[in-house]
Amino acid sequence: MTDYPKGPEEIAATISQIEAEMSELHLASFTADDARRLGLTLVRLAEERELPVAIDVSRGDHTLFHVAMPGATRDNADWIRRKTATVLRYAEPSLLVGLRPRLKGRRIEDDPWFDETAYAAHGGSFPVLVQSVGMVGTVTVSGLPQMDDHALVVEGLRLVIAQTRAHGRVGHAEDLR
Repeated sequence: MTDYPKGPEEIAATISQIEAEMSELHLASFTADDARRLGLTLVRLAEERELPVAIDVSRGDHTLFHVAMPGATRDNADWIRRKTATVLRYAEPSLLVGLRPRLKGRRIEDDPWFDETAYAAHGGSFPVLVQSVGMVGTVTVSGLPQMDDHALVVEGLRLVIAQTRAHGRVGHAEDLR
């Protein structure tokens, strides 16, 4: 279990790490098959570790893959909805949205315009980024402490990207159909 960063130095280091992940984690394409592959990779990791998570892979508001693993609860679907909405609004990981204000000693949840029934600035949702295209969707995990939700998503993306590179697939804008 990864602890939530405390203090400005740890927060700044975590922000830098997430920004580096955003630069690194670009898929070659994002078809329905790619979404399924990403979802099944996360399922395999969750099964191996017996993690009680829900997993969602979407393009915009179109769910392409969704599963609740044993032990996941009904609340996980609401967390997925709110974390995904955060990524769709800010085009960056939900954890990053929550951490940036903390660097200044604030919480985004304390801003009067931030509606916690619509958004969740907690780790676990990451933009699906496609090379030469940008953000096309989201991948979200809920059920673990937020740092672990985030880490699982990043691990899944890294595995899928490595697998894609091993098979030599190059992404194109037409792969977004």
